[in-house]
Amino acid sequence: MRLDVLSTLNTERAARRAVAVITDMDTGVQRLVKAADVAGDSLREQLQKHLASGKSGIEEIGGARLFVTVHVPPPRLVITGAVHISQALAPMARMLGYDVTIVDPRTAFATVDRFPEIKVIPEWPDVALPPLGIDRYTAFVALTHDPKIDDPALLHALQRDCFYIGALGSKKTHARRVTRLKEQGVSETGIARIHSPIGLAIGAVSPAEIAVAIMAEITTRLRAPGGAAK
Repeated sequence: MRLDVLSTLNTERAARRAVAVITDMDTGVQRLVKAADVAGDSLREQLQKHLASGKSGIEEIGGARLFVTVHVPPPRLVITGAVHISQALAPMARMLGYDVTIVDPRTAFATVDRFPEIKVIPEWPDVALPPLGIDRYTAFVALTHDPKIDDPALLHALQRDCFYIGALGSKKTHARRVTRLKEQGVSETGIARIHSPIGLAIGAVSPAEIAVAIMAEITTRLRAPGGAAK
């Protein structure tokens, strides 16, 4: 690999940005395509497919065999609310390869005993969230049902480029949330980014079922063309 390609690759990976290296299997010639440049690339469709799946592979284009090596940052899930749903959602997300963090200032809930092997931060969102570096490969979920916790957390998430933002609550609860967020200056475009009621409509009732619905919706957004790896 050429030094300039390797240097750019390392820079993009360190910044948690997706990148693809295209190698001509006959000539060995390589070029690098940043995620931000995919839309204008001649291999746009092929690159979008590989970035969305996170899998490398061979493409045959115009008689040339090209190996597309994709480097996609591992996804992260940030949850506000050390609640029952979180107890099912966190290990489920970890099993799917997510780096999971739970934020909840209520120390009676945010304990290692309730969330073994999960990073738990018993702080208010304004303290806990900024250091996390929420980015395009982060899914953000608000589950406390407490506006004092969820609202500032959602405001923080909406200012970032997360690929998914979801909030627990009925349509009536969300309508009240929308009113509060608009009073805080959130635009209609920002409001539209929030998935609420959260999760795919599978008739979920129990905390575990709701967790399944949430992870299904997050996966749909992550793997959709133009989702996280856009």
